[in-house]
Amino acid sequence: MITGIEARDIRFPTSRHSHGSDAMNPDPDYSCAYATLHMRGGDPDGNGLTFTIGRGNDLCVSAIEGLGLHLIGRELDEFEEDLGLASRLLLNDSQYRWLGPEKGVVHLAAAALINAVWDALAKRAGKPLWKYVSDMPPERIVSAIDFRHISDYLPKAEALDRLTQQAGGRAERTAALIRDGYPAYTTSAGWIGYTDEEIVRRLRAAHAEGWRHFKIKVGGDLEGDLRRCKLFRDTLGPDVRLSVDANQVWDVDDAVQAIRAMAPYDIYWVEEPTSPDDILGHKAIAEQVSPVLLATGEHAHNRVMFKQFLQAGAIGFCQIDACRLAGVNEVLAVMMMADKAGVPVCPHAGGVGLCEYVQHLSMIDFVCISGTMTDRVIEHAAHLHQHFVNPIETRNGRYIAPSAPGYSVDLFPQSIADHEFPHGKVWAEEMAG
Repeated sequence: MITGIEARDIRFPTSRHSHGSDAMNPDPDYSCAYATLHMRGGDPDGNGLTFTIGRGNDLCVSAIEGLGLHLIGRELDEFEEDLGLASRLLLNDSQYRWLGPEKGVVHLAAAALINAVWDALAKRAGKPLWKYVSDMPPERIVSAIDFRHISDYLPKAEALDRLTQQAGGRAERTAALIRDGYPAYTTSAGWIGYTDEEIVRRLRAAHAEGWRHFKIKVGGDLEGDLRRCKLFRDTLGPDVRLSVDANQVWDVDDAVQAIRAMAPYDIYWVEEPTSPDDILGHKAIAEQVSPVLLATGEHAHNRVMFKQFLQAGAIGFCQIDACRLAGVNEVLAVMMMADKAGVPVCPHAGGVGLCEYVQHLSMIDFVCISGTMTDRVIEHAAHLHQHFVNPIETRNGRYIAPSAPGYSVDLFPQSIADHEFPHGKVWAEEMAG
């Protein structure tokens, strides 16, 4: 039984060294609102988090504490028997819904709690989350999805048919995943606050480690963007992939101009070229810069927005976020819609805990839904993994399938104590200095 919810405000001072910096967010302190479901009766505690970049993290903590009341007193067996129960309890609160609905702080808080439920379920089963879901029959997976507002594009029966069609190859794909891992790209060499010298140093180091797909931040000014693209190609040559991320700063016409100017550097995708809410703006850009493809989704609030991006043909890559969407349930819905559209899922993971999360989601997509890794990569950011009990493992530019039970976001108690805001050791020293 869930006897209590503990929510903690955990922040890391990444802005000190410009880690995570981009054109829209020059000074991020990678943070998370960290939720723990305390259990009684022998069931494991469940942990979940939602990612922010500093100020406002406390709002997510407060929302977790308020929404979490819906889970207290519930048995874990209830969530096992009804995989959609946590979503319904947390997303359908008649008064909290007014603060969204299904977007913003409340949706982020719901994600932390829903993911904590899945974490507890996978731990109790003794399986990593990706394997826990991949071992389910198609009917069970479909039961976790809320088809409200998306059934006009993806009916429940069609989703079930697709999962059933793919079920026969699961064992073979699972073996391939465990043997080979899952392809990835790294963002850590190209934060916008880094000097050219630092970028070159990091690019060479990452290439030596086996990385062959890189993303750099753009959107400062066009001359600087082109210099960074040239710097990349001069450093690593033509035989690696380069994606760029503008983090929403351009208007539509500015985006078209910038992308056309960068296209000679063989850009694999351009991420968030304009407002993340502007579906038709993305479509207009995509039509004018083809064959360069657009990627977006880390700020897409919910499955309905993704439905419209996909219906409009506005994106070439679908970038789910593990906690911008309301946890595993809503991610499953989006991955199913992306599969129908033939758009590869390439998760966003530039933030504390996001790499740990999304490795599971891409692996579920491969084993259960799309059945392919073609044109699919998971983002990698090489920061803060040392704070997790079961951190990601990468080798030669690929994620190694996690084997520890759960959803991989358990923080070490000492990391929580040191980085809790504002009284943890790290922040006490920061403020004293």
